[in-house]
Amino acid sequence: MTLETLRQICRTCPGTTEDIKWGADLAFCVGRKMFCVVNTEPPHQVSFKCTPEDFGELVERPGLIPAPYLARARWVQEERLGETLERGELERLIRSSYELVVATLPKRLKPVRSSSGVSSRAEAPLSSRRSRTARAAARRRRR
Repeated sequence: MTLETLRQICRTCPGTTEDIKWGADLAFCVGRKMFCVVNTEPPHQVSFKCTPEDFGELVERPGLIPAPYLARARWVQEERLGETLERGELERLIRSSYELVVATLPKRLKPVRSSSGVSSRAEAPLSSRRSRTARAAARRRRR
């Protein structure tokens, strides 16, 4: 598995954005919350959120460890991308991570599937959305 293959898997999730964090980590986010992080320098380590059941099972396998700094939130790290998890299993786990994160987002940040399958809400720039306070102030000025 390559870094580009992982990018393709993550980008299939609606509303996904990419951002380099902490110098060399590529973070995949939805609604400004991470669901997958991969180190861009070899050997590529990949981390993702998982269910409590998956977390318990995965950290027992060689090559998978509780993710540093994120294990308390049930994140797992594969020490070498593609070495322990097969593509199909990694795709399922990343999709599960994405769904876990989307479930915690407020409605205004959740991705919305349009008829073309493209997300609209989560990808809108923050500057284009007005807060409730700003909308209320605008209404008061109009009165």
